[in-house]
Amino acid sequence: MPNRSSGLAAEMQSVRTLALVGAAAAGKSSLAEALLYKAGAIGACGSIERGSTVSDHDPLERRMQHSLNASVMHLTHAGTRIHLIDTPGGPDFLGQSMPALEAVETAAVVINAATGIEPMTVRMMAYAASRRLARMIIVTKTDAQGVSLTGLLADIQATFGRECLPLNLPDRVGKRVVDCFFNRFGQTDFGPVEAAHRALVEQVVEVDAAFVDRYLEDGDMDPAELHAPLEQALREGHLIPVCFVSSRSGAGVAELLDVIVKLLPNPTEANPPNFIVGEGAQAKPMEAKPDPTLHVLAHVFKVTIDPYVGKMGIFRVHQGTVTRDSQLYIGDGRKPFKVGHLFMLQGKDHVEVSHAVPGDIVAVAKVDEIHFDAVLHDAEEDSHVYLAPLAFPVPVYGLAVEPKRHGDEQRAWEILGKLAAEDPCLRLEHVAATNETVLYGLGELHLRIVLERLHEVYRFEVQTRPPRIAYRETVTAPAKGHHRHKKQSGGAGQFAEVFLRIEPLARGAGFEFADEVRGGTIPGQFIPAIEKGVREVLACGAIAGYPVVDVRVVVYDGKHHSVDSKDIAFATAGRRAFMAAIREARPAVLEPIVQIEIAVPEHSVGDVTSDLSLRRGLVTGTSGLGAGTVAIGGQVPEAEMANYQSRLNAMTSGQGRYTIALSHYEAVPPAVQQTLTEQYQVREDD
Repeated sequence: MPNRSSGLAAEMQSVRTLALVGAAAAGKSSLAEALLYKAGAIGACGSIERGSTVSDHDPLERRMQHSLNASVMHLTHAGTRIHLIDTPGGPDFLGQSMPALEAVETAAVVINAATGIEPMTVRMMAYAASRRLARMIIVTKTDAQGVSLTGLLADIQATFGRECLPLNLPDRVGKRVVDCFFNRFGQTDFGPVEAAHRALVEQVVEVDAAFVDRYLEDGDMDPAELHAPLEQALREGHLIPVCFVSSRSGAGVAELLDVIVKLLPNPTEANPPNFIVGEGAQAKPMEAKPDPTLHVLAHVFKVTIDPYVGKMGIFRVHQGTVTRDSQLYIGDGRKPFKVGHLFMLQGKDHVEVSHAVPGDIVAVAKVDEIHFDAVLHDAEEDSHVYLAPLAFPVPVYGLAVEPKRHGDEQRAWEILGKLAAEDPCLRLEHVAATNETVLYGLGELHLRIVLERLHEVYRFEVQTRPPRIAYRETVTAPAKGHHRHKKQSGGAGQFAEVFLRIEPLARGAGFEFADEVRGGTIPGQFIPAIEKGVREVLACGAIAGYPVVDVRVVVYDGKHHSVDSKDIAFATAGRRAFMAAIREARPAVLEPIVQIEIAVPEHSVGDVTSDLSLRRGLVTGTSGLGAGTVAIGGQVPEAEMANYQSRLNAMTSGQGRYTIALSHYEAVPPAVQQTLTEQYQVREDD
């Protein structure tokens, strides 16, 4: 009688994990629906138009009719449990689609036959390759009017390599598909099966010299003998299978399920995940073994926070077995939590299960400490184990947000923090320089969806505006300032007189204050009051309302009165003398200059560099990134970066991406300074 461990091992080998990735409108959600229906997991196929699919269950997704979140599902076919993750295809939602690659053995890149290869197709293929996943291509909508499937296959091979070979081919104008791996003979819309079969077998046997010799001797091989070299070819990217399917008619859906079960890797056959132990320079690779009898290692690749259900962590088990009542640690946390309920997800529905083996994707609810990218484990020695981080695009599109109701600032911060916890490409920051709360995302659509969720799910209203630019003021020449403050109001008076001089400091030097008063013309106890008045101007500005930087102030003379001189009088005199000196010292408004790195297709380089010049930018260099992509480095004023992602998308057909970081401050052009000072004068007059 088999023991429990052998039963768990067999169960693990009957698990497949698949992420459906690719461009928006490629047909991923419809394909997931067709697979669920064909496997008997649902009673009828839902419709995107009616908002009834399993994966697009969020109200916003139903209204917009496309995916905004990664959705986890599962089905069983031929005794094999298949975990599916349907991902959004918009570039603004990479924070949802990229983490799905951490949870699967195979990335299924879905291509719409009618629209062909799109920028997100290329990006997701590259991301999957960087994580050493098995990759396959699924061509959907094969029965669409006017498509050239032969032309599309040629485009796929030209873009991604000759290793992209069809596992099956459409026949009868896409009404059915014919297997090309196990089947040697037959006819398809592409011609005889034999050529496609031969190409597949030759590609597979190339990874093993012993199989090459046998193939050369026998002229063909039984595909049933090729399982090991096939899995090796998938691991090494030497073979990227192509399958054809129509979710609408069902053509190719059953065959795709068979391909998943028979040919795609189980957890023991794929490349191991990129675990590391330790941090920084001391980090070392660590192998998680797909063994259900070892201690637990699991990775949280998605977190959802619902105001009614609470926090849910969705994770992939990589090692060991998680059961109800398991005690699991979260990262380096010292206190474990108890798994009270363990769920497999079916879209919005939770199906409770007793255990999960390596390869399974499951969830736990109401664990407040769980967070995105956490490693769950049941052994204290694993407290410093991490999964190597994904290279997420940096969120640079920002909106300043504030609650509509005064006094709700803390609640706004808490709710926005929950939304940011669900999305690694969403960042919330308090910018001290402008005293604003700024929400950063990947683009306008990304933040619009976040704000709609804030309104619909949390019933919270905020106001938004473009973030303020953190301008600064400085002086460019030495000058002197003087102010005599005298006030009589019937009682005790106020008197102070201050002479000071100012001079510019090097950019970034900050502020210096010096006391050179001689002969006691200003008693020492009043010098701090003068500095206080000067610092008030530093904070509020003198010509345009922005903080003053890089200036040295020297108080060298003045007068006092034995009765009427007070701290407040010298603070006032110091403030006004400083402002008078600034106006004589050729004041300048400084603007932040950001270092920008832009990745664009080669054909877009000219348009992008010209656009940077129009934005008062400076191109500092270009370099090739491979695969037809060029990196452009430059410097550009932050004020010119408003809506830049939208402009970049237009110039690069959605393929461009960029990052920015503060470089330095420079004086604004005279016309800009005049505008800023005039606006400040209007505000002061008001």
